[in-house]
Amino acid sequence: MPRFAANLSMLFTELPFLERFGAAAAAGFKGVEYLFPYPFKKEDLAAELARHGLVQVLHNLPAGNWEAGERGIACHPDRVGEFRDGVGQAIEYATALGCTQVNCLAGIAPVGVSPELLRYTLVSNLRYAAGQLREAGIRLLIEPINTFDIPGFYLSRTAQAAEILDEVSADNLFIQYDLYHAQRMEGELAATVARHLPRIAHIQLADNPGRHEPGSGEINYPWLLRHIDGLGYTGWIGCEYKPATTTAEGLGWLDAF
Repeated sequence: MPRFAANLSMLFTELPFLERFGAAAAAGFKGVEYLFPYPFKKEDLAAELARHGLVQVLHNLPAGNWEAGERGIACHPDRVGEFRDGVGQAIEYATALGCTQVNCLAGIAPVGVSPELLRYTLVSNLRYAAGQLREAGIRLLIEPINTFDIPGFYLSRTAQAAEILDEVSADNLFIQYDLYHAQRMEGELAATVARHLPRIAHIQLADNPGRHEPGSGEINYPWLLRHIDGLGYTGWIGCEYKPATTTAEGLGWLDAF
């Protein structure tokens, strides 16, 4: 059956961040993921993981100025040096936390930059990052994100991600498939997962509309999760949704699995 990881950037947010690890473990989660570990000391995060017997499943590469609205810099031609510095920082944290995969957010396409230069910059950055991460034994992921929630996001469809994987041609580069983003952009979730499963290293979920917990919207999660399990998916599924009320009250869906 699928293994579910709590996304601590979205669940248990009523608690200070370091207290969310214990709350996730108490709720039955065996793994955690979150956007960025960098505001915290590596030692403090590692201690929480060890204290609660949790696996650090995923975190992102540094993604620019998040508070100012940036959502990644991997496609930005004028930020290549910053991107490469971020790869080194991500390796330091992932190694300390025992995290074997990190996600690269492509970013919002800068105004006035040609499609050819955007693509060249992203592919070049991914080749660099994949090489550095391979030496550290870490996989690199890229995630298509819907352009309703983040207008202008460069990477928005599964087929586009697969084309980029082909172009980069790195054996440790995979797709992070977010069911919520995919539903908003293209639908066909069951068929798309089946078609691209060998290239999908991580799955995330939320229902639509609202990005709340499974069972709150249009996606038939009981059927879909059984389908994904039947395909032989052995990775983690990150619970990256906004609880409609509280995290605890919204965990009823998990009991069935």
